[in-house]
Amino acid sequence: MPDRGGGPTGPRIRVGRPSRRVRTLLMTLGVLAVLAMAFVMFAGFWTDWLWYRSVAFSSVFTTTLWTKIGLFLVFGLLMAVAIGVNIWLAHRLRPPLSAMSLEQQSLDRYRMSVAPYKRWVLLAVTALVGLIAGASASGQWRTWLMYVNGVPFGQKDPQFKLDVSFYAFDLPWYRFLLGFGFAAVVLSLVAAALTHYLYGGLRITSPGARATGAATGHLSVLLGVFVALKAVAYWLDRYGLAVKSSDFKATDNWTGLRYVDANAYLPAKTILFCIAVICAVLFFATLWRRTWQLPVIGFGLMVLSAILIGGLYPAIVQKFQVQPNEQAKEAPFIQKNIDATRDAYDIDKAKVDDYEGTSTTDDGTKLRANADSAASYRVMDPNVVSPAFQQIQQKRNYYQFPKTLDVDRYKGPDGKEQDTVIGLRELNLQGLPKRNWINDHFTYTHGYGAIAARGTTTGTNPTGSPDFTESGLPTTGDLGSYEQRIYYGEKTEQYSIVGGPQKELDYEEDGEKTTSYQGDSGVSLSNAFNRAAYAVSFSEPQILYSGAIGDGSRILYNRTPKERVEAVAPWLTIDGDAYPAVVGNRIQWVVDAYTTTNGYPYASRTTLGDTTADSLTTNQRAVVAQQNQVNYIRNSVKATVDAYDGKVKLYEWDTEDPVLKTWRKAFPGTVKSRGDIPQDLMDHLRYPQDLFKVQRELLTRYHVENPAQFYSGSDAWQVPDDPTNKEPGSVPPYYLSMKMPGQDSQKFSLTTTLTPKGRPNLGAFMAVDADATSKDYGTIRLLRVTSTVKGPGQVQSELNGNDDVAEFVRNLKGTDSDIEYGNLLTVPLDGGFLYIEPVYTRGGTQNYPLLRKVAASYGSKIVFENSLGEALNAVFGVDGSDTTTPPTEPDQPPGDTTEPPATGDAALKKAIADAQKAYTAGETALKEQDWVAYGKAQADLQKALERAAAAQPKAGGASGAEGAGDAEKPSGGDQGS
Repeated sequence: MPDRGGGPTGPRIRVGRPSRRVRTLLMTLGVLAVLAMAFVMFAGFWTDWLWYRSVAFSSVFTTTLWTKIGLFLVFGLLMAVAIGVNIWLAHRLRPPLSAMSLEQQSLDRYRMSVAPYKRWVLLAVTALVGLIAGASASGQWRTWLMYVNGVPFGQKDPQFKLDVSFYAFDLPWYRFLLGFGFAAVVLSLVAAALTHYLYGGLRITSPGARATGAATGHLSVLLGVFVALKAVAYWLDRYGLAVKSSDFKATDNWTGLRYVDANAYLPAKTILFCIAVICAVLFFATLWRRTWQLPVIGFGLMVLSAILIGGLYPAIVQKFQVQPNEQAKEAPFIQKNIDATRDAYDIDKAKVDDYEGTSTTDDGTKLRANADSAASYRVMDPNVVSPAFQQIQQKRNYYQFPKTLDVDRYKGPDGKEQDTVIGLRELNLQGLPKRNWINDHFTYTHGYGAIAARGTTTGTNPTGSPDFTESGLPTTGDLGSYEQRIYYGEKTEQYSIVGGPQKELDYEEDGEKTTSYQGDSGVSLSNAFNRAAYAVSFSEPQILYSGAIGDGSRILYNRTPKERVEAVAPWLTIDGDAYPAVVGNRIQWVVDAYTTTNGYPYASRTTLGDTTADSLTTNQRAVVAQQNQVNYIRNSVKATVDAYDGKVKLYEWDTEDPVLKTWRKAFPGTVKSRGDIPQDLMDHLRYPQDLFKVQRELLTRYHVENPAQFYSGSDAWQVPDDPTNKEPGSVPPYYLSMKMPGQDSQKFSLTTTLTPKGRPNLGAFMAVDADATSKDYGTIRLLRVTSTVKGPGQVQSELNGNDDVAEFVRNLKGTDSDIEYGNLLTVPLDGGFLYIEPVYTRGGTQNYPLLRKVAASYGSKIVFENSLGEALNAVFGVDGSDTTTPPTEPDQPPGDTTEPPATGDAALKKAIADAQKAYTAGETALKEQDWVAYGKAQADLQKALERAAAAQPKAGGASGAEGAGDAEKPSGGDQGS
């Protein structure tokens, strides 16, 4: 029988390669897995490109991308070549024969195991190091673009006489190159030493020389390069002293040279530079001498010199020359710091004037008249009344307003501008009747309408509510006709898919309707590739196969104004508060943006996140660039984001800013010229709050220009805590139309108070012209208070202890209501300061704040009245009609104080009846929390009781006839009964 291959015990089992079908299947699965991984990585890149193209800022994406790729390739390749060449050279310089020792016999095993894969090991090591170095270098794209596009500042530092651009644009790039060089040399030195050791060029325990001549020369050259780089570092450190931060008694975050820097550290760095150069030459000389004796001695001397010259000598100078007479020694350097800081933060033109702080006149009538023109007192606090907007104008649960509303200027029916509180009715997904993917992203896609109210008056429905000038759904009022749909807003953080088969919920004049987005915003999802990319990028597979997506579907995302501006201009620092403005027939979000640098010589640094925080940033508004530390800032760009189609426009604002000019060179065509700003947009531009807060913080010290006074800190101020807010934090600045001393008319301004360091009284009042159309825009005025004047905290404490306030609070206890204090406004008036504070109640049947009282303080007097007009009358001690309150109700009895009081039984009965009526009206008003009506009822009650007292018969019985006679006189316009 022929052998069938089974053998004596049966058929043999052949173990061989998998069948072709299995191999094909495995290969296909492998390729698909690789493609899937590649697509996942590619999806993020592709969706970013599509988004930038959709907003017409694709040049920002490509410029940034190619810069990162270029840096990655160049520095990754440099690092890989540096490591690879040194490993190859160390291998090339290996000794032909290894010493016969236990050490070398142990290494033989490693050499033999590596030998077949030497090339692959070399490639793997160099590639890994190159990838890490390239990735690190790509993160320096901003540094590179600023270096190659840097524009001169036109100002030189006082020490080295170099243009400021050297420190802002050049020095950071040189430091990066130096750091990269150190990393490359250290890694090359480690790699070369390991290779020499592995192949016998370096020996630790073997007999004979510890290193071959070739290894000595190779490693000495690398050490020489390292020391040469250290010499360069010493030289750059000389210039680094101009932007060095240090602790100093005169001010926090001191930047620049001090006496010890100029007279000890600077010469020390120069000497160490020379020593390092000599030491590097000694290391290079080992190529000929083949010994490390001299370079090791030189290196030791360099280290010793660094300790003695760079450390001990400056300490001696500080101890024995500076400290005994620090103020005199540091005065020239303090002056340089003052001048540089004031220029870097654009506060060098701030006008500081002495201001008595106490009134120059006792004429109450004159003061009352002047108070009417001194300011438009904004009794509607945008930080308090948002719940009233929410309750009265929300209309649907899925709408919302921001916690802090915005203040702007709009023209009323009379054509005059008025301070206006405004907020957008944005979408709130948390209020949807039913949450699901379709509702969240297809049906409920946008908010609807801008709601505005006068800042200086209140409404009557109910009394104390905002006086709306634009309201309803859809809105109507003073803003005219405009596109009311809000697809982009501060609260709109989710993505929406619009314009396709699925309709969106909308509202028109005739009620609830559906709509379909007609804008050209967003990215098209009409093709399957884009849908797949977004399904992966958003981790939402339904995007790929949902029937709600079809022809015309577009995906909207990155929808907050801050996100959009940050994305198209990643080189800008964004203000924490974007505000809406109705411009033409569209709602535009206005975003203030800043250019900053950390390299302005001698200018003290500030951390933006700390400086821009106040009592409202805890939970109401964002802070700018939380940990961004800078020492130069300009509001160089005004940006707008269309609330309907999301279009972003960047406008140049500061035409002299060299940092903006640098970025415009790097990203040409992205920023429009200032002349392109439309006039109707210019009318709504204002001075930004965050810049103002940075400047006021610096001006607490840098309003002083005398070095001796600056050093002593005798005139230092501080930003006071907000006395009206339960949350801890600095008082926020307030927008207010007002007149500063010497001005002829009110200017839309941003204002704040300052107190002396560690004291509660008023130290200064600061205001800046915030109207972009004004020729004095950006002019900072400081009133330095020269007498003892109550500060905001003291005024608030006095108000809390006022008898009228105490009674008001007691009356609230039975109504389940709380008191809320509004913004404490400060206005200079005839040499003194007038404080105005609106007071709201919240609770009971209406759980939102209503303006019930207004407090006023001037000099030593503080009053608490029903309205602004009454408060001004009372605080100045004058009588007059309250022109700020609604007219007297028709049934209010006239107050004729010249007519003698009626007497007799009839008059007594009428007075008692009137008293009962007034008491009942007061009780009703108290329950309804109508404090204006309550105040009127109390006044009527007081008058009725006075008439009742006057009508009672006097002793002697003669009054009866007199009373009868008086009863026959006309009363209230009617004949006597």
